[in-house]
Amino acid sequence: MNDVGAVASKAHVSSELTYDEIVRSGPGTLCGRYLRSVWQPVYHSADILPGQAKPLRIMGEGFTVYRGSSGTPHLVARVCPHRGLQLSAGFVEGDAIRCFYHGWKFESSGQCVEQPAEESRFAAKICIKSYPVREYIGLIFAYLGEGDPPEFPRYPEFENFEGLLEVDSYLRECNFFQNLENALDQSHIGFVHGSGAASFGTVLGKSLKAEESDWGLTYSYTRDDGESFVLQFGMPNIANLATLPTDPEIGFQESLHWWIPVDDESHVQFSIHRVPITGDAAKRIADRRAARRSEIDLPHQQVADDILRGRINIAEVDVKRCDIVRLQDDVAQIGQKRIADRSLEHRGVGDVGLVAGRRIWRRDLLAFAQGKPHKQWNRPASLRASVWGMNPAPGENDAHAKPVIIDMRPYIEVKMQMEAFGAPIL
Repeated sequence: MNDVGAVASKAHVSSELTYDEIVRSGPGTLCGRYLRSVWQPVYHSADILPGQAKPLRIMGEGFTVYRGSSGTPHLVARVCPHRGLQLSAGFVEGDAIRCFYHGWKFESSGQCVEQPAEESRFAAKICIKSYPVREYIGLIFAYLGEGDPPEFPRYPEFENFEGLLEVDSYLRECNFFQNLENALDQSHIGFVHGSGAASFGTVLGKSLKAEESDWGLTYSYTRDDGESFVLQFGMPNIANLATLPTDPEIGFQESLHWWIPVDDESHVQFSIHRVPITGDAAKRIADRRAARRSEIDLPHQQVADDILRGRINIAEVDVKRCDIVRLQDDVAQIGQKRIADRSLEHRGVGDVGLVAGRRIWRRDLLAFAQGKPHKQWNRPASLRASVWGMNPAPGENDAHAKPVIIDMRPYIEVKMQMEAFGAPIL
């Protein structure tokens, strides 16, 4: 942590917060320290094999992620302290990593154990930063804060069932907070996502509610027939919701989403989707997912840029070659600028979710900045998303059952993410 930046932030927010302090997440920033104070997903398990090391840029900060020959993932500092070379260019040896330049070798704890040209004379005095890591439900989680990490959060309903666990993510080239607030804005669905209009139609603001929960917010929309769509938002940057149907045999599916800044003007949404379906149906779905990964070859990020520059219209996009839902959200969110200017807003009753979310974020962030106690957010087992009366049955989780994890990201999406994660730290 940048202590100078941290002190400056505390002094500045003694009574009020600026929007910048809520959305900028680089080292030493207030938001950055806050997000680093909890476990966050930072990488896909599938993207790093034993013996591989990769550069990783998260929250404007550089790291090295590597998987030892034992299969265990590790996260350490970006560069070697000898001459500053990027460690991901080096060699994985067992569960250690060796610098490409002069061969300095570091254990996964960060301790230097070999300096070939120096005959290891002062290796014991050299130690790089290392970070706690957990591999879980197809993702690699890390604790990037100071001191001991909090208890690692688990989601039994996503790890203990028979079926498919779809692991997904995408890069969006705007501030993470814009996507976070988009989840708390269900009135956009009938307009932005044409395919969802049949399920939501026009959402009236008076039918939306946002109430603080033990985890964050319970955000709901109730139709005229009394049935509700319920999203559970968890502080600081996670949501449990029923995702719009993406396959004719699935319908709505329960999901978890995390919004993780890459830098202040881009982020990755990591997602997992719970699909409790087995047998021939599960195989058909997995086969369709595999085919779809190859079929999508137009990056929604680039297509969104063309639309926002006036080069094409969204109606002209080939939906077979591009993820249309992500493209629609790209246009809606990036079209507000990479970092939105909220001083231009005129909010209404339809914005009850994002208003409540900002209020909790400001309250918690201000207490964090001032070193005061802030709410300890916990997710009760009973706090689950639901849609139109379809609620997860409380006894459907089997502690002995394990889902089949499948990666559903289009290959072009993986390429875009790797380029963003590996971009130079300037």
